[in-house]
Amino acid sequence: MIIEIVKLILMKVLFSRRFVTVSCIGFAVIILVLRRTMSELEPASRLHFEIKSTWNNFSIDHPSIHLTLSSDVNHGMVIEVNAPFFNDPPNPGGQPGLPFQGLWEYEVVEAFFLNDKNQYLEAEFCPHGQHLVILLNGFRKPFKDMLNLTYNAVIHGNTWKGKAVIPWDYFPHGITRFNAYAIHGSATWRVYEALYPVPKEKFSSPDFHRLEYFKKVDFKRIFPKTYQADQVSSLWKDIA
Repeated sequence: MIIEIVKLILMKVLFSRRFVTVSCIGFAVIILVLRRTMSELEPASRLHFEIKSTWNNFSIDHPSIHLTLSSDVNHGMVIEVNAPFFNDPPNPGGQPGLPFQGLWEYEVVEAFFLNDKNQYLEAEFCPHGQHLVILLNGFRKPFKDMLNLTYNAVIHGNTWKGKAVIPWDYFPHGITRFNAYAIHGSATWRVYEALYPVPKEKFSSPDFHRLEYFKKVDFKRIFPKTYQADQVSSLWKDIA
């Protein structure tokens, strides 16, 4: 958009006989600078993930869960969820669009973002519109939660879609690994599913904080260059 506006302005100058040569050179230089600046700020890729196994690496018996990560350069990471809707457990009762403590006890899709210092962000999304973001400094060591973000969810029959924007400042610096999970069902019928599961029969119960099973992801494809610089957000500065 910025490039197009500059083009319109400079085109008027180009038609002036007096400044034809200078204008042509200036036009070319400005366009090259703007293109380079925009390419540095705007990642071009989207990352897509599909959850299709249980937490312990057995196949699920329903349509898979899809997550797509992309970038809103000025605001944060965009997470889109497309998943089957079980309505089990039912609506937690919290106000849609706001944080809800203990959301992991309900029907949720979760995304974990981890760096090499075992600092990580956990984000939980419910089909009924509630969310929960937790920041952890080390294995199971939360230091901040109930953070606000933009999140909307819509239920369509037996499926639901959610879209969230997680501010860049929420992420610990240098995210390198990722995992995602889905939970539904009640009591003995509770079902736990994972993008990167643990080996079959290695553990007797699920634990989404087994960080050693997270896998490397090239987040540079979607994080803006300004975030990738050697800087730490205010939320992490005192503990980094």
